[in-house]
Amino acid sequence: MHQPPDILTLAYKQPIMVNELALLYEKERQIPGSVQVAIKRYEKHPAWNLEDTGMMIYHYKKTAPAENYLELRFCIAGNLYCRKKETECDSCKLNASSRCEERVESIDILSFMFSAVHLSQFVKSQRMDDTIHEDILNFKHASSFSKILSLCGRTRLVLETLLNHAYTGSLENIYTNAQSQMLLLYSLECMLGEKEVEGFQCKFLANEADRDKIVKAREVLLQHIGEPLTIKELSRKVAINECYLKKGFKEMFGTTIFDFYHSQRMEHARYLLYEKGLSVTEVSIMLGYSSISHFSTAFKKHTGIKPCALLLH
Repeated sequence: MHQPPDILTLAYKQPIMVNELALLYEKERQIPGSVQVAIKRYEKHPAWNLEDTGMMIYHYKKTAPAENYLELRFCIAGNLYCRKKETECDSCKLNASSRCEERVESIDILSFMFSAVHLSQFVKSQRMDDTIHEDILNFKHASSFSKILSLCGRTRLVLETLLNHAYTGSLENIYTNAQSQMLLLYSLECMLGEKEVEGFQCKFLANEADRDKIVKAREVLLQHIGEPLTIKELSRKVAINECYLKKGFKEMFGTTIFDFYHSQRMEHARYLLYEKGLSVTEVSIMLGYSSISHFSTAFKKHTGIKPCALLLH
């Protein structure tokens, strides 16, 4: 049986006993029909020198396919927190409160576990030229493995936002699911040595302010999941040219604005149907669809099942 290495040991280059660490914060979240996320934050000893580390774990069991999963693990060290806060403290980070007795340097351990059933929705059927991407997502690779991942700038940005967002409730589900899928995309690219380039093809993205506007656009889309926005409306909200917005979004997040927004609406619909127990009619109205049939067609195209099927669980 494959035993993946401990992410803390990899980051520290020598064993660290978790039971010897002071746990500052712990959170687990299961997004219905999607990803299981776990975050543990420990206090970092001042003398410890850890490297930020990522790892992909592919678990395959031929005799029990229901137990197959893909997991991403990350160790991020050096963030500054107040013990009384869950998100990174700006005052501590900027040394504005150097005498704060609550300030602490952390080690953040993040885990993202994707089931085989969830990943199957991303695999194109009847594909003749299967790639290693397809083999992994469809669990055709016949042996378990673990792979160390280098952390590119895009991955670090996603991890930072996951550790410091302010969303709660269903919006947190939407946000966490969206960010987790981006981590999966970047990790697969990293594993194959593709697109691991810190620079940007769109030259305007070299400007941090413009990159922030693209990130803000993504957040605005998630906040308006039931209120469809046009590209023009979105560009006005974040104060950036429509053309720059479309090109920058595609480069930074690997998908078009439309495809991203549609995907997240369907994932939110899945959550409302499965966990909240709302009716198909209620969800269709909440997401702004003109008819139930249009919503049902869109949902089945995205998930492979009819929305009413989730109400039977």
